Amino acid sequence: MNGRFITFEGIDGAGKSTHIEWFAQQVRARGVEVVVTREPGGTPLAERLRGLLLTEPMSVEAETLLMFAARREHLLALIRPALARGAWVVCDRFTDSTYAYQGSGRGVPTDRIAELERWVHGDLQPHRTYLFDLPADLAAQRRADARAADRFEGEDIAFFERVRNGYRARVDASPGRFVVIDAREPIDNIKKLLQDSILSI
Repeated sequence: MNGRFITFEGIDGAGKSTHIEWFAQQVRARGVEVVVTREPGGTPLAERLRGLLLTEPMSVEAETLLMFAARREHLLALIRPALARGAWVVCDRFTDSTYAYQGSGRGVPTDRIAELERWVHGDLQPHRTYLFDLPADLAAQRRADARAADRFEGEDIAFFERVRNGYRARVDASPGRFVVIDAREPIDNIKKLLQDSILSI
């Protein structure tokens, strides 16, 4: 694998999506091919699964399996080919989100998620993960000001507190991979942090 796999994570409303395209532009300015994508989604089939996940009531088991089904399609059709040709893949969410949302948020046992992770993408992990950390109540206010809630965004504050704690557990498990960003910082400060970090990836 010659490329670089970069992921952006955080609870809904933390502001990660605001910075993804800007980050990609900084990398492209260095003459590197960049593929920007998202999860769930990224391919026609995975985007259809995303529609179901964001709108249709379902069991937590079905939700978790659909997340990994979309991820497998995404990996085979887009992520792995891009990495193999030397591109940087910048992805809005990856498996850390499953541990945080379906695991910590919904209570799916960690060992079941880990088993699916091994099956779906083996030892492939992001080279760098930017975690936008924000208190759940502040994230909820940002969401309310920005858009109508989908099936995940409509969850209560307690759910997002659990998700935030799930992300913190992921950082503790892989501290060398994560850069934790205080999402309360001004946008210009966050951009400078991201720009300064590119050279170390």
